[in-house]
Amino acid sequence: MPTDVLLRANEITRRFGGLKAVDNVSLDVARGEVHALIGTNGAGKSTLVNVLAGELAPTSGRVELLGHDVTQWSQPRRARAGLGRTYQRTTIFPRFTVLENCRLAAQARHQRPVALLDAAAACATTLALAHDALARAGIDALAGRMAGSLAHGQKRQLEIAMCLATAPQMLLLDEPLAGMGPEESTRMIELLAALKPGHGMLLVEHDMDAVFRIADRITVMVDGAVLATGAPQDVRDNQDVQTAYLGEALSG
Repeated sequence: MPTDVLLRANEITRRFGGLKAVDNVSLDVARGEVHALIGTNGAGKSTLVNVLAGELAPTSGRVELLGHDVTQWSQPRRARAGLGRTYQRTTIFPRFTVLENCRLAAQARHQRPVALLDAAAACATTLALAHDALARAGIDALAGRMAGSLAHGQKRQLEIAMCLATAPQMLLLDEPLAGMGPEESTRMIELLAALKPGHGMLLVEHDMDAVFRIADRITVMVDGAVLATGAPQDVRDNQDVQTAYLGEALSG
């Protein structure tokens, strides 16, 4: 198991008034690891990811990124420090080309305040980052296409490419397989496997077949708290997890 921990949540709690959406959750993600976060709707997964990304402040607890305490850091500052994020809903710019979408993401990370009068599209650094990200995501052949014309799976690949263009080390992936057919899901799983050696990934996903294919560790959340954490087979065999979430069908 890798020991280079990129992201650590220490006893994270997040309250909304009297509701405890995340209840004393601790987990970590290492480089070269896919750590899946699963649970039913309302289990607190998205709230936890929003806290880790810096979009919500924790009520209590601590977030560490690459060894730094980032609990008080904003989302943009965490992104610049190496944290990438994708969302449940598609966040591309449909009227821009695939390349332009990726270049804009790269530009957000590599801002050039001293070059305000230069044409951003002419920046060799951001263009190179964009082309490299598209190639790594497997959609470099689509660079000239309008993003809105892509198939659903291709749009999800573009979102991964836009994330990669910001040069992250740690990836927060919120349901990247949502709405995909079998072939699209297979391509996405292959993409995540290819990215795994150089990144840590926290994967929120409802596709259990995909989770058990790609995850090194799984954390199960119920009612805002951690029910179980462990290797996929250990989680599959956990009676509490079967009762609360996975179902008896997975016990064999």
